[in-house]
Amino acid sequence: MEWKLFASTFAAIFLAEIGDKTQLATLSLAAGGSSRWVVFAAASLALVATSAIAVIAGEAVSRIFPPLWLHRGAGALFIVLGLWFLLGSGPE
Repeated sequence: MEWKLFASTFAAIFLAEIGDKTQLATLSLAAGGSSRWVVFAAASLALVATSAIAVIAGEAVSRIFPPLWLHRGAGALFIVLGLWFLLGSGPE
């Protein structure tokens, strides 16, 4: 197993998910539901399913475009989105 890839993926996803709307929705469902284990199982399965879709899509895209161009495209997209959010009109 590629432990470095495993650790970096785990850390990135773990940090990205802390405090996001998915976690807040899960918190709300667990607080209002009668079984926390059912909420845990359903939320875990949902995250696994969305991750599987992303991995399959990533594999498909990597067969079409070289990794260098994927990295460049992702970097450019992050810069464009960052500028868009910084220079946007803000809340109305």
